[in-house]
Amino acid sequence: MNIQQRNNVQVQGEGPATMIFAHGFGCDQNMWRFVARHFSQRYRVVTFDHVGSGNSDLSAYQPAKYAELAGYADDVLEIAAATAQGPTWFVGHSVSAMIGMLADLKSPGTFAAHMMIGPSPCYINDGDYIGGFTREDVESLLDTLESNYLGWASSMAPAIMGVPERPELGEELTASFCRTDPEIAKQFAKTTFLSDSRKEVARLQTPTLIVQSSEDLIAPLTVGEYLQRTLPHGMLRVVANTGHCPHLSAPGPTCDAIEEFIDALPRR
Repeated sequence: MNIQQRNNVQVQGEGPATMIFAHGFGCDQNMWRFVARHFSQRYRVVTFDHVGSGNSDLSAYQPAKYAELAGYADDVLEIAAATAQGPTWFVGHSVSAMIGMLADLKSPGTFAAHMMIGPSPCYINDGDYIGGFTREDVESLLDTLESNYLGWASSMAPAIMGVPERPELGEELTASFCRTDPEIAKQFAKTTFLSDSRKEVARLQTPTLIVQSSEDLIAPLTVGEYLQRTLPHGMLRVVANTGHCPHLSAPGPTCDAIEEFIDALPRR
């Protein structure tokens, strides 16, 4: 299958390194437009849609494959092999941060660095680990998705986005959620919110930046602090922002954090 068509892969800019941007649940590559435009002035920038999202080829969706984050990680490796030139940096929002980590662990050396925006290796509280949700919270969320996906999307998207003073961003996320095929969205939600990648975090040897909003309904600061403690080469930067999408609602500070991290990377 043509990978470019399957994942609606887009390439812009040129430079000494490649940055691959991966969107989170309910989103598409357009969510990266501010950050991707900034970095395409100096680097090769690759954006894409996960199968089942955006303008990807919906006929390529395989429920068994995408029931696990590993299925998405396999796609990421294929996209990197087809598009990357020079050192490759993976920028993943939300669940895609873990997808990128799993891809790296499956094929060490593919990525020279990770930038994780609002990541979470596990959304469910477990003992001393505070993921932000109880199991009952997650089960209730999934039940609501199952019974009334569009209603859930309309009510939750503005809360996830935050920044009520900029309602157009909440409306954009709502529209993105509602464009996604409900059956695919339900499965992606289940794959996302029931995933637990904590055992893999300590294995990632690649330099990693964690960009965390100061207030985030989906990934609280405790998660960013956990990742900083657990990643062998992790750096945490907290952006003054309310919401789960700082690349949209606070693109300037998000780009600044990434720039600082890139400047600190070892040069080949």
